[in-house]
Amino acid sequence: MLNLMRLEMKKYHLGSYVKGAIIANFIILGFLFLVVGISKVEGDQDLENYQVALSVIESMIRVVFSIFASTLIAKLIIGEYKFKTITLAFMYPISRKKLIVAKLAIVMLFTFSTIIISNAFITTTFCVISDKFDLIPNGLSSSLILQHIPSVLMNAIAASGIALIPLYFGMRKYSIPATIISSIIIVSLTSSNTGNFTLNDIIFIPITLAIVGLGIAYLAIRNIEKVDV
Repeated sequence: MLNLMRLEMKKYHLGSYVKGAIIANFIILGFLFLVVGISKVEGDQDLENYQVALSVIESMIRVVFSIFASTLIAKLIIGEYKFKTITLAFMYPISRKKLIVAKLAIVMLFTFSTIIISNAFITTTFCVISDKFDLIPNGLSSSLILQHIPSVLMNAIAASGIALIPLYFGMRKYSIPATIISSIIIVSLTSSNTGNFTLNDIIFIPITLAIVGLGIAYLAIRNIEKVDV
């Protein structure tokens, strides 16, 4: 399975997605410092403390890389069906199920890894610079960081499952736009902030959506050996 995943990543030149993830990290950082800078000038502190800042960082990262995941699904699976190149792939002496599972595993692993790594990088960079130049009131405590880590891990795991939901919409008519748009709608609904509250904060919602995503993945591969393409 790991060897098949490596071959798939090499086939689709997924190194470009890694570069895209790095660029996205710096864009998020730039946006955060822009918000802090404007707040300082206007005298209105949007990120009033590190707890709010960490929550905003985690939410932004989750949104960005959930959409990244939908573009991966579009490239690895939906595009293959749309342009019939999956027929050639299914001619190889490899189980169809194993091939699709490898593709979905790449999507989930990419989503989980980028969310974890990006949180570590962006949070560390932002907090170090903010603390050095006193951009946010009150210091960053170790207890706050320790409380934040489980939340990041849980949301990364949930996001990896939720990232599979657009597969359902994309496979209906092999539509790449439907795949990406459905992802944008999902993250908009779950991450829309109202009074420092999002639907994602209700623990059973991301867990339920993650289970739905895994269920959709299972249904997509259950009868794949018998389906004509």
